[in-house]
Amino acid sequence: MENKTLPNSVLIHISNLLSIGLKSLIAVIELIDDGGTVPFIARYRKEQTGNLDEVQIQAIQEKLEYFRELEDRRATVLASIQEQGKLTDELKKKIEVTMEKSELEDLYLPYKPKRRTKASIARDRGLEPLSMYLMEQVAGSVSLADFAATFVDPAKEVNSVEEAFEGARNIVAEVVSETADYRKAVRAMMAEHGVVTAKAIEGVPDPEGKYKMYAEFSEAASKIPSHRMLAIRRGAKEGILYFEIDLERTKAIEYLKAKTHKAPGDWAQHLDLAIEDGYDRLMNPSIQTEIRLDLKDRSDEEAIKVFRENLENLLLAPPAGSLRVLGLDPGIRSGCKVAVVDETGKMLDHAVIYPHEPKNDIIGSVRVLSELMRKHAVRAIAIGNGTASRETDQFVKDFLKQSGLSEVFTVVVSEAGASVYSASEIARQEFPDLDLTVRGAISIARRLQDPLAELVKVDPKAIGVGQYQHDVDQRKLKQGLEATVESCVNRVGVDLNTASWALLKHVSGISERTAIKIVEYRNEKGRFASRTSLMAVPGFGPKTFEQAAGFLRIRGGENPLDITAVHPESYTVVEQIASSLGVSIPELITKPELAEKIDLEKFKTESVGIYTLTDIKEELRKPGRDPRDKFTVAKFRDDVTAIKDLTEGMELEGVVTNVTRFGAFVDIGVHQDGLVHVSEISHRYITDPAEALKAGQIVKVKVMSADAQTKRVALSIKALEAAPAVKIKHGGKPRRPQQQVQQKPAAPSMDDKIAALAAKFKRR
Repeated sequence: MENKTLPNSVLIHISNLLSIGLKSLIAVIELIDDGGTVPFIARYRKEQTGNLDEVQIQAIQEKLEYFRELEDRRATVLASIQEQGKLTDELKKKIEVTMEKSELEDLYLPYKPKRRTKASIARDRGLEPLSMYLMEQVAGSVSLADFAATFVDPAKEVNSVEEAFEGARNIVAEVVSETADYRKAVRAMMAEHGVVTAKAIEGVPDPEGKYKMYAEFSEAASKIPSHRMLAIRRGAKEGILYFEIDLERTKAIEYLKAKTHKAPGDWAQHLDLAIEDGYDRLMNPSIQTEIRLDLKDRSDEEAIKVFRENLENLLLAPPAGSLRVLGLDPGIRSGCKVAVVDETGKMLDHAVIYPHEPKNDIIGSVRVLSELMRKHAVRAIAIGNGTASRETDQFVKDFLKQSGLSEVFTVVVSEAGASVYSASEIARQEFPDLDLTVRGAISIARRLQDPLAELVKVDPKAIGVGQYQHDVDQRKLKQGLEATVESCVNRVGVDLNTASWALLKHVSGISERTAIKIVEYRNEKGRFASRTSLMAVPGFGPKTFEQAAGFLRIRGGENPLDITAVHPESYTVVEQIASSLGVSIPELITKPELAEKIDLEKFKTESVGIYTLTDIKEELRKPGRDPRDKFTVAKFRDDVTAIKDLTEGMELEGVVTNVTRFGAFVDIGVHQDGLVHVSEISHRYITDPAEALKAGQIVKVKVMSADAQTKRVALSIKALEAAPAVKIKHGGKPRRPQQQVQQKPAAPSMDDKIAALAAKFKRR
């Protein structure tokens, strides 16, 4: 970002807006201008910022962009008015002190070059003195009518006194409508008291009934929630709805009259006509457009915030860990694509099975799975949640039971965006010789191992956890989602020797080009032995190292601190700590209890403060710890696979897939997510579902209603305690209750197992 200092008045204004100290604010701006990323500044520059978190630093970054744009526009406006020779000291002061883009544009409006208007035509006809007479409201030596008669001039197309008055009124109307103070007041009225009204356009069909509730709709502009505003805008865009912002006309007109009228006289009637015309023809349409855009911006901001929250929860979903996984992309006619990956996500094998109609090849499918499970010692099976997922899940569970593989667990994972990944350039680079569908199965398997590492390969918009994502400002959406991905990746940390370039490019300070060079270097030279060896990568300079090093992890490297979040710039501090305790660095790392003996005050310096030392101590307590929650699995009911299987009052376990401002969607295993309305989430009053739920959370729900025809399922969480999910150890094995030791009967042969499984499916 360009290093451009903001005026002190603006810095103070931002400080007050964000309730952040001026010293901290200036420090953050300097760090950003110096190329610092939000995660780096928040994690490793706490002394300078006063321990500001990522949210606060992100807010500063956004305000910095806004006010730098404002300063550029302010300079342009001042130069333009100065060039016209109309820049008075009073106007200049107003322009210099405003902190709102809308106010700046209001001040510039009377001087802004514009097309010919009724007012400009009247000025060309020499009627400006008459308009000034009307506005000044001071009686002269001649009557108003006689004064107006002096402007009648057929050569200037003013053929009568009435035409002279009409032209003068047009000028007054424009002046009133362009007066900055008046516009600001009317804009505030519309924002506070305006009403969003939507109506169905007569004769235009709404085949799906999506906009039925908005056919005759009204709601206060100040209170309308994001999802309703975006729905109305979408309906208008599709040509099904018409909407506007209604403000009680008399309220605005009376305000303008009170401001304009100075004294009684025969000019009053002309002023009233001019004010009403100026409001109806000029001010109201203009301000209504501004309010519509303000509502759009507000709705976009809220929708993007929801999207970011859902994406964050999805990216930070607990990983199953380093274990061999069989990924299954379900299908019916085209079969189920199978792929096996090792502990690092490397593809080992792939196949296709046809356990469903029309082929119904149970025996062949079981043989293929048995061979893959035996050959690769598979520990878990990940099944995509698309078409035939429940049927495939049941088939796999039966297979595992009949095969005696109870130690292997199955999980239905979201395959949102998997098809996008399969056809992407990243997938083609990883698996140039594999079919799209096989790539999808690999992605599903990897999502179970580490959702973050796999989902970063997909455009966040394709993951499907947003609402009205195609209707919001795409630039702001892209910026917001990229910031969320960057935050999540750096919060977790990245294994330098196993990460793909698609993951590395989200590490603080690392560009896509640099990430690709890191992987190329690793492939050519072998694994990195230390963080400092990164400096040998072409293009990886000191600044990139400063920003990135603390977020990269090296397991089994030369320096044991490389597995931690301690930045290399603080290694000498850790060495001093270890020396003071009389232990080596490896011993300090492997014995977290030693961290409790550290007296932080002894190691404070001018450059290393208590915030940094506290972080170091916390890291030594849990070196290299993954901040994500423990892995758990939701339990779907085997007898519920479609909406038709649902009955009112049924209690189920499910996974939250999306959180909106009006409720949350929950996957209960019937191919159609059910909606828990905000009023059905909790007995305590909540206005935002995010207060209680997050994407990926396992919840217990009660079926309120289910309509197979409309594919709508209403659920409730109130009065239900979440059933304990099956907890999986990091290695992947579920805990089983202790049982009395009994002598096991002779194990049936594989042929017996296959025959039994085939017979079971035939009975179905």
